[in-house]
Parts: sequence; structure tokens; C-alpha cells
Amino acid sequence: MDYDVDHPVDYWGKDARPLKEKRLFLLDMDGTIYKDDLLFDGTLQLLNYIENIKGKYIFITNNSSKSVTEYIAKLKRLGIKTDKNNFFTSTQATVLFLKNNFPGQKIYCQGTFSMIEELKNAGIDLTTKCNDDVKVVLVGFDTELSFEKLNETCKILSTKEVEFIATNPDLRCPVAYGFVPDCGSIVQMIENATGKRPVFIGKPQPTMITTAMEKFGANINETVVIGDRLYTDIASGINAGIDTVCVLSGETTIKDIKSSDIIPTYTFHSVLDFWRTLEDE
Repeated sequence: MDYDVDHPVDYWGKDARPLKEKRLFLLDMDGTIYKDDLLFDGTLQLLNYIENIKGKYIFITNNSSKSVTEYIAKLKRLGIKTDKNNFFTSTQATVLFLKNNFPGQKIYCQGTFSMIEELKNAGIDLTTKCNDDVKVVLVGFDTELSFEKLNETCKILSTKEVEFIATNPDLRCPVAYGFVPDCGSIVQMIENATGKRPVFIGKPQPTMITTAMEKFGANINETVVIGDRLYTDIASGINAGIDTVCVLSGETTIKDIKSSDIIPTYTFHSVLDFWRTLEDE
């Protein structure tokens, strides 16, 4: 970016110097730092910058198809060393929600094997069948989706009085060749068939952000969320009262921003441009 100013700016030419005061960086993953197994330029430099300023970075993802253990392994393959303290996922947010609102109750889950195992390991009483004692139907981003699963979910929602929740409202997930249907699109199929609409747990709810801020003792002025979706990433930051950075490497386009009521604090082409702005003296 080349602007006739003497300080760093974002895509729109907005003064980006306040970003240098941030110490807690909450990063989306899909479409923000990578796409499939392609790590975006600037990601490693950004993480190194955060470490050098004694800051913290947490990956906050709505993608419930993978467990934290799988995410750690994936990022290791991409050259990023992390541990469980670097993540907060929609599955983890869902665990908190279920324990607070439906303690000890039977939960039916339509999700991947990894999601189901993570919920079980967290002490959630799960089933994948239409049992009489099911009190809650939970739907995640299921990359192992089958018609049999959809049939079981619709059967419960159509024949029982149960609560209906879903991990995240994302309509599509970025992949190397474009996009695939995410949890929000899967839920739309179920809603079309049953007339039932879920409560969504992940972003844009501020739970992941506020939990991370509390854990690391960061205030709203020190915290920023970085993501590629307006209606989840950016909206969650707005709902938490913190600054937001939208990168144009995933779902959102400039046209989307111009026509949306959800406006990021800052906009950059990519994490590479974001990092260059932070390093700009």
C-alpha cells in the first residue's frame, strides 16, 4: 500500500497507529491465516511480531469439524508451534453453553467424530441416535455428513419437544478451489425440512472473545479480533466492544463491506498487509 501519509494506514487510508497498542490478538483461521493447507504469506511474521512485543495470540474458530488436538497438529505441519492454550473453538464455547444451561441432560449431536469425542471428553452426555431421553439437538460443521445423520436429526426435531442449537452460523467454509457448505448451510437444510431454527453458539456471540480476555487479563483497548467474515468474526468483535480487522483473503469482499451494516474498524488485503502495518515505523 502506498499512501501520501506519514503514518501507517489501512485499506481505506484510516490511521492504523492504534493497532500498535494491541497485545491480545484473536485470530480466525480458515480464510484468515490459511486456506486448506496453504498458509498465507505474513502469518508467521505476524505471530513473530506478537511474540516479540510480549503479546498473546489465540485462534478463535467457528469450525467445529476438528478438535483442538487436530488443530495443533495441522498448524505444526504449517510451521506454527502451538498448544491447547492458543485455541478457543465453537465446540469449546458449546461445552460451556451446555454445562451452564443443560447440565447433565442428554444431548443428540450431528457432527464429526472429532467433535463428538471432544464433547464426550468434556463430560457432555451424548448420543447420535433418536433416544427418548434426548433434551437438546446439537448440529456442528459436519464434514462427514450423511443422509442417515440428517434423517435422524430431522426425526428428533419433528417428533420431540427439544432445544435446538448449532455451533456456528457460517454459510460456507473456504477451501483451495473455493467454498464448501458450512454449518449455517447444513442448518438451513434442516430448517427447510422441519421448520425449526437453532440458537447459534459461536461467533458472532462474544463468548470466545470475552473468555480469552478474562483468561489473559486483557482490556478492550489491548484486544483486537482479526477475521475474514463480517457476520461472524467482525460482528463478534463489535458485540464484545473491541476493535476489529477484516482481511480480504477469505469470504468478505470490498463490495460486501460497502453494502453491510457490519463495519470493521480496519480493513487489509491480507495478514501480510496487516503485519506490515504493525511493523511500519
